Amino acid sequence: MHEAEISAVELLAELVAIDSVNPGLVPGAAGETRIVEHVRTRLDATGFATTVVDAPGVADRPSLLAVAPGPEDQPTIVFVGHLDTVGVDGMAHPFVPHVDGDRLSGRGAADMKGGVAAMVAAAEHLSSAGAAVRPVLALVSDEEHACLGSEAVIAALPTLGIRPDVCLIAEPTDLAPCRSLRGFAVVRVTFEGVAAHSSQAELGVNAVTHLGRLLHAVDARADAVRESGGDLVATVAAGGSSAFVVPDHAECLVEMRTRPELASAAALDEVRSLIAPGWRADAALLAHRDGWRMDPAGPAADLAGRLCDVLGTTPTFDAPYWMEAPLWQQVCPTLVCGPSGGGLHAVDEWVDLGQVRALTTALITVLSTTPTDWRPDAD
Repeated sequence: MHEAEISAVELLAELVAIDSVNPGLVPGAAGETRIVEHVRTRLDATGFATTVVDAPGVADRPSLLAVAPGPEDQPTIVFVGHLDTVGVDGMAHPFVPHVDGDRLSGRGAADMKGGVAAMVAAAEHLSSAGAAVRPVLALVSDEEHACLGSEAVIAALPTLGIRPDVCLIAEPTDLAPCRSLRGFAVVRVTFEGVAAHSSQAELGVNAVTHLGRLLHAVDARADAVRESGGDLVATVAAGGSSAFVVPDHAECLVEMRTRPELASAAALDEVRSLIAPGWRADAALLAHRDGWRMDPAGPAADLAGRLCDVLGTTPTFDAPYWMEAPLWQQVCPTLVCGPSGGGLHAVDEWVDLGQVRALTTALITVLSTTPTDWRPDAD
């Protein structure tokens, strides 16, 4: 077994043992501070120049940017991974890594501490071996909620003189490079009614009734949206305050997943088209992110091909969910490829250690030599 593979598995167990549940999802949760300190201590000891990047306007939500020593004019690859996890409800021992054969279980094992461990171990080896590529680790906070970490790190890159040529995000893909991912949008619809005593319901306007009609309309429209490559679903609904009062207020959240080519903000028009004029309803876009496709040519496609040759995979994965690739694509060509397992966001999360080891070695093998066309405008 390659020394870096052993290092990756050991680091993975250390990362799973650290509670880094996202406080944006679970109020009062631990967040990323402790795990950032742990990885920073390790990378400082191996010669990386580390910088903690705080999310603006939010306390205790750090990300870590670590740059390998070496010439700044080398082609630069940014390894991106998120350190936060979802909550642990229902898990008996979420932060006790358990190994059974080639499975390591625990919160965050697959999503995505396995990918983070592989990238850190590979970056350390590439740096110590004097490879002709400069690895930069961007280990970010808050991916599971609002992506504050990636946005802060991306903003910090120019101030630190970092010019990435390609980005690898090691989210779980079963080691198959991701071809595309869908965008998403969340629309809040509020209904205004007129309160009245329930014994004289005809004197009021029932906001909950209108809410129910919209929920039915969303359900009826969902099949057509799915056939076009998206998804449409109502996820939260509420209304009314008393058993004996015609409700004068109701609201719901409607989520839409959009195919890569469709602007995610188009979800607002989609939902508005389902609201009848007499319903006294208002729709507002709460959050949205566009989808993404991997470049058909260039550094990311080249890296994908080289990894596939070593891993024995092909770019066949189309993610039904959203990841941070569109944010990083604005910086440089971006690839998503990482180790998988099972139980993502569930009580039985685990990662395949064979895939963690395989990615570690593949990155070292591929990046030990770097194609010159990563920087076609270089002197």
